[in-house]
Amino acid sequence: MNRVGEDLIKVTDYKVLGRLPELFKFDDGNPVVTPGDWEKRRGEIYKTAIELQYGTMPPAPDFVEVENVGDQLCRSYRIHTGTRDNPISFYMKLIIPEKRNGPCPVIVDGDMCFNYFWSDGFLNAALEQGVAWVLFDRTEIAHDVRAEGRRVGQIYNTYPGYTFGALGAWAWGYSRCVDALEILFGGRENPEIDLSLITFTGHSRGGKTAALAGALDKRAAIVNPNQSGECGCGCYRILMQGYCEGVNSHTRSEVLRDDVTLFPYWTGPELASYVDREQDLPFDSHFLKALIAPRVLYTSDAAADIWANPIGAWMTNMAAKDVWGLLGKPDNLIWRYREGVHSHTAEDIQMLVNVIKHYKDPNVPLDECFFATPFKPREFIF
Repeated sequence: MNRVGEDLIKVTDYKVLGRLPELFKFDDGNPVVTPGDWEKRRGEIYKTAIELQYGTMPPAPDFVEVENVGDQLCRSYRIHTGTRDNPISFYMKLIIPEKRNGPCPVIVDGDMCFNYFWSDGFLNAALEQGVAWVLFDRTEIAHDVRAEGRRVGQIYNTYPGYTFGALGAWAWGYSRCVDALEILFGGRENPEIDLSLITFTGHSRGGKTAALAGALDKRAAIVNPNQSGECGCGCYRILMQGYCEGVNSHTRSEVLRDDVTLFPYWTGPELASYVDREQDLPFDSHFLKALIAPRVLYTSDAAADIWANPIGAWMTNMAAKDVWGLLGKPDNLIWRYREGVHSHTAEDIQMLVNVIKHYKDPNVPLDECFFATPFKPREFIF
């Protein structure tokens, strides 16, 4: 794969709204020094990076049942879960490679409502390398219809006493798919799926969802938000404008006002109070990222996707990386920028498979395209 150069993005404006909040300082001002300290700090971070941003999360379900509804071409299941009084159900598809050597790593992706799965060799980029897929349509759980407003979909009838928006509902769906995999393959002598090698991925709003799901569910060994932008892996405090020659016209990065105006049903109700004063937020995206440590976080972005704030994504990676160092896994924070625009491509999956194989066997090297930036690195704001 091509390694991007630092002059690929023509940055025309760059503004910093304030320094990033400190990860290694408790709310009372005391420093975080040890891994034990970090576990306590995680609880403080959860209250802001999760509950302030996405709302109070739906709880673990009272039950999970897996119904086999089809085995032609791919395996289809209906997951029944939630509460007995107000159950939820949604479809999950499982595609296992024809050729495999032992239990397969598996990628869980909730973006079956998008159409990129069925073109350009997207699924085969993993299947041909012995990696399985779990696919589900997150909109079965909570709607993604702008005109309907907040909290529409079956999960809100099940958990009316919580404040989560659609991102929280969709993230909950990732965990229920893992529950289903454990029911189907846990305890088997020769399972087809390796439950220790589960990856969460998603694109755009699905990338925001994958990041949140990975922060909440430690069963995901690898978390790969793709071009997730604000409310995901971007940065609230960095504003940028620019373009890539021959690819797109001059544009700007997403800001909080965009999200809460266009998609007010995605997040928790308190986040809107910070519109136009992002510098006052008690967190930024590095908090969400740090909740995934010491597991593998692989953020993937595109140079021409200015809206997703490529500089902000890099800056918050750099601000979070010392958490992996404190926990003894400094190499488990990985990032990559490719040429091109806002999309989820077979190339993105090829590089994700490279990360999966490297995690499984460190003797498998990461491609040289990782860690290069399509812009000149900026001064740290943390």
